[in-house]
Amino acid sequence: MTAFDVVVLGGGSGGYAAALRAAELGKSVALVEKDRLGGTCLHRGCIPTKALLHAAEVADTVRDSAAYGVEASLTGIDARALRAYREGVVAKKAKGLEGLIARRGITVVTGEGRLEADRTVRVGDAAYTGTDVVLATGSHSRTLPGLEPGGRILTSDTALALEEIPRSAIVLGGGVIGVEFASAWRSLGAEVTIVEALEHLVPQEDAALSKALERAYRKRGIQVRLATRFSRAEQDAAGVTVTLDGGDELRADYLLVSVGRAPATAGLGLEEAGVRLEGGHVVVDERLGTSAPGVWAVGDIVPGLQLAHRGFQQGVFVAETIAGLDPTPVPETHIPRVTYSRPEVASVGLTEAQAVSQYGGDAVTSYEYNLAGNARSEILGTSGLVKVVRRTAGPVLGVHLVGDRVGELITEGQLAVAWDAHPEDIAPLIHAHPTQSEALGEAFLALAGKPLHSL
Repeated sequence: MTAFDVVVLGGGSGGYAAALRAAELGKSVALVEKDRLGGTCLHRGCIPTKALLHAAEVADTVRDSAAYGVEASLTGIDARALRAYREGVVAKKAKGLEGLIARRGITVVTGEGRLEADRTVRVGDAAYTGTDVVLATGSHSRTLPGLEPGGRILTSDTALALEEIPRSAIVLGGGVIGVEFASAWRSLGAEVTIVEALEHLVPQEDAALSKALERAYRKRGIQVRLATRFSRAEQDAAGVTVTLDGGDELRADYLLVSVGRAPATAGLGLEEAGVRLEGGHVVVDERLGTSAPGVWAVGDIVPGLQLAHRGFQQGVFVAETIAGLDPTPVPETHIPRVTYSRPEVASVGLTEAQAVSQYGGDAVTSYEYNLAGNARSEILGTSGLVKVVRRTAGPVLGVHLVGDRVGELITEGQLAVAWDAHPEDIAPLIHAHPTQSEALGEAFLALAGKPLHSL
C-alpha cells in the first residue's frame, strides 16, 4: 500500500486541476486514470469538437468568399486530413498536460481505480491510500432504451471517429452536443435534421436565444423538428430509418444520439465505501464533500452543469479546501455557458423566465440589442442579439448572446453578474470600436436609461 496526501480518481478536467493545485500547495499526489490524461474534454469532447467546428467555419468562409471579393472555391472536404488536423491539436495539448503533470511531481497511475474503505483506491493488485480522496470520474453518453449505439447509430464519441463526412444525418437531441454536431456537419456539406422532444433547441437557454438559433439553422438549411418524440430506429447497410411518434419516418446515412450525458459512477465501489449516490450522481455538501469523511467529488458526477470549466474550478476549489485554505464557492449561476455552433450561443446567470419566477414580473427588466446595429458583426457577416436581464433598478441577473464568436464576450457578462453590477455601473465604461463587445455596451446603456444606437 502506498500513501499520499491526496489521491485523485479520474484524470479529466476536474481531476487534473485538483492534482495540479494540490501539488502546487505542497501535497503529495497520486492521479489515477484508466485512459488518457485530459479525459473526455481533451480527447473526445471539448477540444476535438471545437477543432471540427473551426474546420467547418473555414469551409463556410471559403464557400462564401465571393461576398468578400475573394475568388476561391470549395472543391471538397478531405476527411482524413481533417481528422489529422483535429488529432494534431489534441496530441499537442495532451503532451503539454502530461509534461505539466510530470513537472509538478504528481504520480500518475494508469489503470481502472476502485474506491475502498479508509480512503483507499485500488488499481489491480496495488492500493493507494490518501489522507483525502477526490472523485473525478466524469460522465459518458446517455442512451435510450432500445437504441443501443453501434454501426450507423452514433454517440458523440463514435461520431468523432467516423472516417467520412456524412452525406446526411439525423441528430436526436437539440441540446449543446446535438446542435454543435449539426452545425459542423452542415457546414461540411451534410443534409441534417435535428429532432428535439422539447419546444426549443438548447432548451436550457433564454427563449430569445433559442428562437434566434432556430431561425439561423433553418436559414442554413438545417431541418428542425421541435416538440417531436422519437419512436424507434432501424439500420441497414445503407443507412438508418427513424420513426417518430405519429408515424413520420426520416432516412439518413447516420443517426447521432445526443440526449445528454450520465455520471460515470457505476462499478467504482462508491456506495460500498460510504459515498451516497442519487440517480447516479454523487451527493455533496456546499464544499463538495461527500458522505464519506475525507472523500470529495468534482465535475460531471456532481449534480449541475456538465461543463469542463466547472469541473476544473471545482477541482481547484477542493484542492485548496484540503490544503486548509478557505476558497469561495462559485454559484452555478455565475458559470458561463457556451454552445460553439454557428451562430454561437453564450450565457451566464438567470434567463428572463427564471428571473421572473424568482423575483416576479414587475421586479425584472430586460433589453435586447440586435447585432444588425453592430459594425463588427456586419463585417463578420453574423446576425444575432445581446440580451441583458436585470432587477428593476437593481443588478444585472443574466447576460445572453447569440452570434458568431460571442463566446469570447461572455466573461464580461460573468463579471457583471458575479459582482452584482448595475447597468449604471457599466454604462460609463468604454468598449473598443469596432468590436462586438460594443453590443453589450449598448444593452447596458439602454438599461441605464441612456440608449445611443437604439430606441
